[in-house]
Amino acid sequence: MKIVSFKAWFLVAVLLSGTAVADVVKRTGAGICHPSSSSYYGRISNFTPFDSVQQCLDAGGRLPKQLAAAQVDTSESRGYDRSRFGNGWDDADGDCQNTRMEALAAQSTAPVRYATDKKCRVVAGRWISPFTGKVIHDASAIDIDHVVPLKWAWDHGAASWTQEKRERFANDQVNLWSVELSLNRQKGARGPDEWLPPAGQCQYVSRFVRISKVYGLQPSEREVHRFKGQLSNYCR
Repeated sequence: MKIVSFKAWFLVAVLLSGTAVADVVKRTGAGICHPSSSSYYGRISNFTPFDSVQQCLDAGGRLPKQLAAAQVDTSESRGYDRSRFGNGWDDADGDCQNTRMEALAAQSTAPVRYATDKKCRVVAGRWISPFTGKVIHDASAIDIDHVVPLKWAWDHGAASWTQEKRERFANDQVNLWSVELSLNRQKGARGPDEWLPPAGQCQYVSRFVRISKVYGLQPSEREVHRFKGQLSNYCR
């Protein structure tokens, strides 16, 4: 059998999207999942067998350090930068309200108050946070959250999009929520498999999955499995 590198093996496994790997995956007593491409594979005699790496991981195993490192694509190595999705909030219609202000105005459950008569900057309103259910009146206490974070989108397919599509995604009102500043920053670029809000989990995961599908983003098999479990648990 031809031995491939750890990174090459991982990429092939992802592309197969759940197709079982022919060789048994060996999980050691230390909980490490070794595929046949592992340099330790032939030396392991005492192990629990699995049909695929994914099954081993789902059973609580973990990848060898070298293989795990192959999954780590930093922003620098993959070329992500916020400017890939435009330089901040857009004002496509030129009405002086950028995307943030339009989101605040659209999502307020009461008439908003503007800083001046020109109605360019929203300063107050009544927003119900989908992350907690709390009512917020001060616009400065709100962050406009990208339900599907820009970096997450970049890592799951947006890197191959046109600049125009990325900017449209970053300013799509369907992907924007008015939430507590602290929680948005706590969430960062993580998906639902790594972070969930204190409340409204069903609504959040459902919207995340729906937006990902609409834009053709490609979560990993493990992420898809996790999302399905969350929808089953939270959307009863």
